[in-house]
Amino acid sequence: MPELPEVETVCRGLNQVTLHQVIWGGQVLLDRTIAYPFCTADFLTELKECAIAQWHRRGKYLLAELVKPDQKQAGWLGVHLRMTGQLLWQGQEEPLQKHCRVRLFFPKGRELRFVDQRTFGQMWFVPFDRLPQEIMSGLARLGVEPFSPEFSVAYLAEWLKKRQRPIKNALLDQTLVAGIGNIYADEALFLSQIRPQTLCSTLSLEQVQRLHTAILRVLQESIDARGTTFSDFRDVSGVNGNYGGIAWVYSREGQACRTCGEQIQRLKMAGRSAHFCPTCQV
Repeated sequence: MPELPEVETVCRGLNQVTLHQVIWGGQVLLDRTIAYPFCTADFLTELKECAIAQWHRRGKYLLAELVKPDQKQAGWLGVHLRMTGQLLWQGQEEPLQKHCRVRLFFPKGRELRFVDQRTFGQMWFVPFDRLPQEIMSGLARLGVEPFSPEFSVAYLAEWLKKRQRPIKNALLDQTLVAGIGNIYADEALFLSQIRPQTLCSTLSLEQVQRLHTAILRVLQESIDARGTTFSDFRDVSGVNGNYGGIAWVYSREGQACRTCGEQIQRLKMAGRSAHFCPTCQV
């Protein structure tokens, strides 16, 4: 599933190619991709003649500010890529992907395609008189953004100190911090030298400080590498992310630790894989 660095990479790419361009039409190829409004024809009608003023990222969600030609606010276009979603900026003459679910048409023969093999991704049109979190209910449950001032060591320590759950599971909780998933939870725990099974309530302040630093470091490094591609992720130009080639532990079971040479191990926690080094993480 695309996590914060991948979604941020897509957001930046969309801001480079789609701004101030008017959506003149579209096509919905899979009705259930449209979460709101419930009629796909209404979704396309509302978007028609809207221009994209700016794309934003909130957690793993993408939000496009929409304006009409008179520059009046026209609402929002929301997107969640889920497990296998891709937003691709392409020419209308290019062959249609097998798993293309939605097409939005722009001037000069360009289009934005939502491609999604597993079909869990969603798109929303939010009217101008509604807040995105009123329509996109997942937004209302998100915790702080990791690069925001609110995500401090004190905040993280306070949130963790009374929770009797493994730290790996806690990091996947989007009400703690928005945007971290399986990849970067494993990576941050390696860099902070904490095993994924460690209970939140047992972490010392020093460990929390290391974890806070590691979260910011690994997210920024992955953004700089344009995200991670292990299977489906592509940026808006269809290019893979590069972070997977330098990952410390994620998806490296049985391989040598880049620090000590010990074999990376994998275990299952709450139905998810956790990768760690038994020597470097204690």
